[in-house]
Amino acid sequence: MWRALADGVVVLHLAFVAFVIFGGFLSWRWSRAIFAHIPALAWGVWVEVSGQICPLTDLENQLRHWAGEAGYPGGFMHHYLLPILYPPGLTRPDQWVLAAALLGLNALAYGRILVRRKARTLGSSPENR
Repeated sequence: MWRALADGVVVLHLAFVAFVIFGGFLSWRWSRAIFAHIPALAWGVWVEVSGQICPLTDLENQLRHWAGEAGYPGGFMHHYLLPILYPPGLTRPDQWVLAAALLGLNALAYGRILVRRKARTLGSSPENR
């Protein structure tokens, strides 16, 4: 049971990371997603630039320990995503670049939302009728 819960935490963690990265684009379709995405984005950037480990990693490791398995050192990104997404030897400056890229990607997503909203506002003004 503990192993299944730990695996569930991994799936949840991956979903959260995907939401942090792409949630701004999700807001194009569902504008209320912004209210969940902005805090998630802030958390993701903070974890990246501070070098902290997400509590979900600690939870997964604890569940694995209770299941009689070994946990792993470092964070979720290092254990699961680094081997897939990032080259070996990721450094703190690299993490800052990743955080900046995350912010830039989401700035593009939210920039489009703002441009579309402004265009609708201008299109509905009395001067434009």
